[in-house]
Amino acid sequence: MNTLGIDENFLAIEDEFSNYENSKIVILSAPYEHSVTYGKGAGLGPNGIIEASHYVEFYDDETDKELCFDLGIATLEPIEFDDLVDKDAIDLIEKNVAKVIENNKFVVTLGGEHTISTAPIKAHYKKYPNMSVLHFDAHSDLRESYLDSKYSHASFMARVAEFFPPSKIVQVGIRAQCIEEAIFIKENGVKTFYASAIRRGLHGVDWQQKIVNELSREIYCTFDVDYFDPAIMAATGTPEPDGFLYNETIEIFRKLRNAGKKLVGLDVVELAPNENMSHCDLTTARLIYKILNLNFY
Repeated sequence: MNTLGIDENFLAIEDEFSNYENSKIVILSAPYEHSVTYGKGAGLGPNGIIEASHYVEFYDDETDKELCFDLGIATLEPIEFDDLVDKDAIDLIEKNVAKVIENNKFVVTLGGEHTISTAPIKAHYKKYPNMSVLHFDAHSDLRESYLDSKYSHASFMARVAEFFPPSKIVQVGIRAQCIEEAIFIKENGVKTFYASAIRRGLHGVDWQQKIVNELSREIYCTFDVDYFDPAIMAATGTPEPDGFLYNETIEIFRKLRNAGKKLVGLDVVELAPNENMSHCDLTTARLIYKILNLNFY
């Protein structure tokens, strides 16, 4: 496995703490962008996240640890897609993720458009058959197809539901979908925590705990940054109003830890870097490191 050096890897850490053999955590970039339909730039997301991570502090006050030195974080060379698209691109990502999982590493896959997430979810499901999928997003992404493509970023979860039990999918923050998606959710038992329901208090004050209660002990997390409110995350292809803030989101991961539940894998997608909004890149990089700190605390 070819890893990136201190000037190009996640957090800018020395080889002693970022070589593949000694690292528990592996960052894998999948800069795939083929089906985006509104704002462009998701293919630049992985690089934007890694560059911004160089300004994230190693120390986490909540856990009182420097996780990157305790466990090691290796950053692999980005996947090269050449002319591969749709299923061929997804198959390539799955193959790469599966190799890393076989070495008992925790994989963080960086997108790219949300289409890429089908691959790491499938790879992890083969190893963790009892896992749930925790899906943060403004959109449910359950369209059977979009603009004549089954592999659109708006259809990735529909592809996941072809091999993964829909009743074990927990979606958080959804606030934009078509009626066909709403029907699919009702008919197939997808557990969807709509933004409007959370804001209206329909899940109570401790809505984060209700989300945690729906999840199994092993969890794969796919995180589309458009889940956040555009006030803090405008650098994404399809921002939607009435989104969520950083701390109320991190509280979910605190409660996962307190409940003895663990992430087995993570992907973060749909950041579209904008040089005038560098805070979005930094927020995404810090989000990833914070989730890792809480998960391994």
